[in-house]
Order: sequence, then C-alpha cells, then structure tokens
Amino acid sequence: MSDLAARLRGVVPPLATPFDSTGAVDAVSLRRLISVQLGAGMHGVFLCGSTGEVALLDSAQRRAAVGVAVSEVAGQVPVLVGAVDTGTRRVVEHARDAEALGADAVVVTAPFYVHPHPDEIVEHFRVVRAAVELPVVGYDIPSAVGARLTPEVVAALAEQRLVVALKDSSGDLAGFRETLRRAPGLPVLSGSELLADAAVSLGAAGLVPGLGNVDPDGYLRLYRAARAGDLTTARAEQDRLARLYAITTIPDQRRIGPTAAALGAFKAAMALRGIIADPRTAPPLLPLSDTEVKSIAAVLDDVALSRIA
Repeated sequence: MSDLAARLRGVVPPLATPFDSTGAVDAVSLRRLISVQLGAGMHGVFLCGSTGEVALLDSAQRRAAVGVAVSEVAGQVPVLVGAVDTGTRRVVEHARDAEALGADAVVVTAPFYVHPHPDEIVEHFRVVRAAVELPVVGYDIPSAVGARLTPEVVAALAEQRLVVALKDSSGDLAGFRETLRRAPGLPVLSGSELLADAAVSLGAAGLVPGLGNVDPDGYLRLYRAARAGDLTTARAEQDRLARLYAITTIPDQRRIGPTAAALGAFKAAMALRGIIADPRTAPPLLPLSDTEVKSIAAVLDDVALSRIA
C-alpha cells in the first residue's frame, strides 16, 4: 500500500470553489474554508471535484484554487485535485498542472462524451498514471460521466496498480459492496451525503461528502461513531445531516437545474455561516432567490448550525 493510500482515511471534503464578483477564485474565502475544515479535523481536502464545479472552471481558475489550497494546507493533510475532462490528453494536462502546483494526488473519472468501453477506461487510467509521478485516485460518478467504474474495472485498476484508492459516488450500495469484495485492500471512500453511515459500516475507508463544506463537524462525528461501532449515534447524526441536506430541495427546479440547486444551496449555507463571502456559482448556473436563501437559513437554524466565522 502506498503512503498516500494509508493516509486516505476519514473525511476528505470535496471543497466548493468560492468566486468573487468578477468570477475569479476568491482566495480569501477559499483560505477561510480550508481553515474551517482543518480546524474541524478533516483528514484531507479535495479540490476541483463536482462540488468544486470542476466542469465549469477555466484553466486559470483551476490553477488558482489548487495553488491557494496547497499553500494553505502546507502539508498538514493530503491535497487531492480533480483531473476531470472528456479525453485522456486533457486529463493528462490537468494532472501535470496539479503535480506542478504541489498536489499529493489526482482524482480521475472515466473519460466522457465518448462512451468508453471498459477496456478503454482501463487504458485511460494507464496513460494518465504513466504521465505523472502523483498517485491516482479513481472517481466513479456515473450521473455526471455516463460510464461506470464497475467493480470489475476497479479490480483491474487495483490489480495493475493504476489507482491507489477510489471515490465512489455511484449511489449504488450493492455495487459499492461488490467493489470492496473484488478489490480488497483498496481504500474506497463514499461520496454519499445520505448513506454515509451505511457506507462506513460496509467498510468504506472514508467519506467525501459535499455537504461537509457546510457542516464538517457533523460528518466527522458520524464517521467516528460508525468506525467505533456506535451505530445508534452514527444513525442519529445521519438523520440530522439528512435534514440539513434538504436544503438542496429548496431551490425551484422549474427555474434552475439540479446542479445549480445543489451547489447553490451549499454555497448559500456556507455564506450564511460566514465561511465564504459570496454564494455565486459559475456560469451558466443561475443564482438562488432571496426567498430560497431565507428558507435555507431556517433549515440551518433547525439543525443548530450558526455562524462560525
């Protein structure tokens, strides 16, 4: 097991990317967000993931976010960076940028738009792994990519040492369990906000919840309780976090899409808590209304989340 794989345990939040009024990365807010996460005791940070709006960032924004994170973390925990794009050459370019900026690992999905065969997915990872010195973490998110990192594919990637860990955002607990069986020894981290307690109980090495941007302490309490076998406490915390996750259902999806609704809700909650200055999302995602933000504030009150900065 690589040194990084041994450290990929616990809660590793996929950080949101805060923007200022010009659309540039808000470095002050990003540093504050990272400080809050590290202060809570997070075990790593993940930049340029789905919650970080990776598909909407330009090269300058990606580099700015990673540079700020590497500087702020200063080696305290691993910094993972998404290298996510339609094709292998683009992913290699992003991975090399992350490596040059000081990331500890790159997180890679299957290529998308091209509907790859499983053998082509394995080849994609082989080329990326050969192009950089950094460890590669696989990322299964079929809702965005359209192709699965099936248990069979993950087993092949692990056997050939093309990945050191997997982030599972498939939402498929049966598949998650089969992946654990087919790739024993490979750390698998769950990206589910709502099934985190079940995932840890099944054997997840850690959690990568987008909602952890809003409530890092809640996911740490859940993880620690589940790892200790205190399923009653873990279940109670999961139920509380599910009430918080309801903020993603507040935005009117007759007006905006599901991505704008979820990420807009996360960022609105973060702004209400004083973690980031501005809840804006990247174009073309549209903003939440004032009424929706007020409803999110009411949910924060209900789950006892106050301003922290």
